[in-house]
This record gives sequence, structure tokens and C-alpha cells, in this order.
Amino acid sequence: MDRLDNTIRPYAWGSTTAIAKLLGVEPTGEPQAEMWMGAHPGAPSRTERGTLVEVIEADPERELGATAVAKFGPRLPFLLKILAAGAPLSLQVHPNLEQAKEGYEDEERRGIPVDAGHRNYKDANHKPELICALTEFDGLCGFRDPIEAADALDGLGVDSLKPYVDLLHAHPEEAALREVLTAILGADPEEMARTVAEAAAACAHLGGEYAPYADIAHHFPGDPGVIAAMLLNHVRLQPGEALYLGAGIPHAYISGLGVEIMANSDNVLRCGLTPKHVDVPELLRVVRFEAGDPGVLRPEASPDGEEVYETPIDEFRLSRYVLPEGTVAHDLTRATPQILLCTAGAVRVGEHELTPGQSVFVPAGEKAEVSGAGTVFRATVLA
Repeated sequence: MDRLDNTIRPYAWGSTTAIAKLLGVEPTGEPQAEMWMGAHPGAPSRTERGTLVEVIEADPERELGATAVAKFGPRLPFLLKILAAGAPLSLQVHPNLEQAKEGYEDEERRGIPVDAGHRNYKDANHKPELICALTEFDGLCGFRDPIEAADALDGLGVDSLKPYVDLLHAHPEEAALREVLTAILGADPEEMARTVAEAAAACAHLGGEYAPYADIAHHFPGDPGVIAAMLLNHVRLQPGEALYLGAGIPHAYISGLGVEIMANSDNVLRCGLTPKHVDVPELLRVVRFEAGDPGVLRPEASPDGEEVYETPIDEFRLSRYVLPEGTVAHDLTRATPQILLCTAGAVRVGEHELTPGQSVFVPAGEKAEVSGAGTVFRATVLA
């Protein structure tokens, strides 16, 4: 079992205080967006035996278990993060596995460098993900009903939004959402900047359900993603609630602190709220133009106290234990690799004492008992 030393990524949208507060340290004054736990080559966790990438490469079956290696290959198939959004993230979607393979192979054939700014596919894997709130957490997830979106846009009283309102009323659901998103992303930049400015002023004046979009526009003035964001469901998670984001679902995180887990991929197609590359044709190929409830997840408790966030994929499985004072030690031994993360209180895992923000990697089959008083998230796989 290895205590993990994890990298904090200083992306501009990160909170300057949330991760420091969790860790119980003084803020640096700089944005701290994500703390990565896992074996992603971009920022692998470090252990006394080397980086987690090196540890796994030295003996994949010992660290991951034969079943997991047979199913996912000789690598840890998930990446666990603490995510702290102090400003909105880009509006984005992720491809499914087939789309990722096709896109990656196409860009490889065309010789586009993997670090090029206009490269869409960094790898050949899909990127389903789950975000679980540690604090109140605001986000956008999936399309809302086109008529509801039309009413929201119409309620702003901005004349230049009327063509989008008409599109949302004039077609069946899938066609309406496709045509209006295409029109928003293809609009003349100067005209769109004026539309966004008027819409932002109206959102700030009206407040209420419009307030999140005024905040988004404050961070991204003139960005067409502000209008695209109004097509989506606004979700406010309470601590312990979660969202699962499958392939093709447009989404963005706005603010809050959470535990995020995802398949070990870096494939992102952006719709807006970003200075980065937006490939509209490829984006439209990947987006699922389906309206629906975002599906807030609450953990399902098992008799042994484990609370599981059920998802439809195998690359990751996230659960938590909320341990009151005096709890008998729980045996968390599994035949699959695990990362155990403390987010509250103080717990003991084997020989390791963990406080909030600290974590350990537990190889497949390694004895793992947890005790103490606090909250522990368990990240593993289904194999």
C-alpha cells in the first residue's frame, strides 16, 4: 500500500482557496483547480517506490490484478481528482469509444502533433466521468426541453435572440437542438458579441434562474457559449450528490468543490466558454441532441456501510464510507486496484493515517482495513 503525493494543477478557472482549505494549509494566492490521483502520464501520483506509472509498469498483474489487466490492459483505467471550480469551465462534450478511436486514428494519419492546439483527440479512449459534490456545486448538464430553452431565451427580451427562439419552436426536438446550436456557434462573431452583451445585462437585471448565466458572461464576455449554456439544464448539487456524464452530453462546471473520477483519457471537444480551439463540425458529430433530466445521483447504501454511486461503465466505480466515531474497522480488500481518499475527519488505512485531501493506492488483493471517524472515498474498477 502506497501513500500518494499528488500534483495540483493551477488552471486559471481554479479556486484560490478551496483545495487549501480542504488540506488545512494556507492558500498560495494562485488558482488551484485539480488535484490528480492516479497514473495519468501528465501528472502521475508519486510514491516511495517511484511514480504510480512506474510502479504499475514494473509489475502490472501484481498491482492491478490479472482480471483487470485482461479487461483494461496494463494500466490503471481511471483517474481520480479533487476539482475546485472558482470560475466556469469550458462548455464541452466527450466522445464515445468508437468516436475516440476513429478520431485519434484520423488525426494520427494526418500527422497532427498530439500537443497541437487544434488537435481534438489526445488518445483513443472515451472519457465518461462522475462528479460528486463536497460543497454546494453548480453545473450545467445536458439539454433541457427545447420549449423551456425557448422560453428562457425569449424572457430576456433581446431581439437578436428571436431567430433562436423560432428555431427551438419550429422543429422536432433533435433537429431543433441541432439547428440552434449550429446557428449559435456559426454566428458572426461581432454580432454574437453584441447579443451576448445584451443577454448578459438582461440576465443580471432579472436575476433568479438567470443569475448563473450572468456570472458565466462575466467570465466570458462575448462568447457564444454563454447563449449555448442557456440550452442546458442548470444543476445545483448538495454535498454527497453526484452527476454522471456519459458520451455526447454537453456540460460545464460553474463553481464548487467535488471529487471527480473518469476513464483515463484527455479527449475533450469544446462548445464555448474557452479561448481554446472549437471544432464545430466534429463537435456536432459527437453531441447527443437529446433533452432530458440531468439525473442527479445519490449513493446507494449497502449493509456494510459502503455507499455506491452506480454508473453504467466498468472503468471506474466510486463509493464512500462515512465513519462515525467508534465505528468498527471496515475491510476494504478487493481483487482490483483501489485509491482511497479521505475528505473529512481522520482515518487510518493500514499503517497510514489520512486527513482531508490525503490518499493511498492499494494494489489488487492487498489487505486494506479502514477505521477512524471521517469520510473516505473509494475508487476502483468493475472487473
